[in-house]
Amino acid sequence: MPGNKIVAIASSTGGPKSLQQVIPRLPANLDAPVLIVQHMPKGFTATLAERLNSLSQMKVVEAQDGDVLEKGCVYVAMGGRHMNVHTSSAGRYTIRYSDEPTREGVRPCANYMYESLANSQFDNIVCVVMTGMGADGTVGIKNLEEKKKVHVIAQDQESCVVFGMPKSVIGAGLSDQVVSLDQIAQEIILQVGVESQ
Repeated sequence: MPGNKIVAIASSTGGPKSLQQVIPRLPANLDAPVLIVQHMPKGFTATLAERLNSLSQMKVVEAQDGDVLEKGCVYVAMGGRHMNVHTSSAGRYTIRYSDEPTREGVRPCANYMYESLANSQFDNIVCVVMTGMGADGTVGIKNLEEKKKVHVIAQDQESCVVFGMPKSVIGAGLSDQVVSLDQIAQEIILQVGVESQ
């Protein structure tokens, strides 16, 4: 089934700079859409998306409510709202925002993004947890793993600005591999592949 792979990235403190080491290294024909929850206030995420877009082969946008997910495109969650993936009965995936209170002290919270994939038809979900304070991502991935096959890549301590979020995922026994920042893009490509032209 086409469109059955997705990459979902969570990052916080140190994330914007670190994402510049990952997203520009992904090819335009990556065989999956990429979601990013980067903890940032409203207004800053649009600038982040523009910056990444200017550096990358993939198209990078600040995700808007109702956007239909497409391969080869990166969707950055809007600051100040929680980003979810809604699965239609026809198997189309759209971005839906919700305004629940902060969770893990943040909004957007990656846990919501991960949990929204639990009822999707994606059968290959690659979760990447990068530098950041706190534990966002851990509970969401744990809940997602109860329903889906998930491959979890955690950033290693040496290359993190703050090791909180990856450490939490690793400590919970959820990570399949722990890699340095400069290896993350390569591992994503190995997991989801590229579309043959």
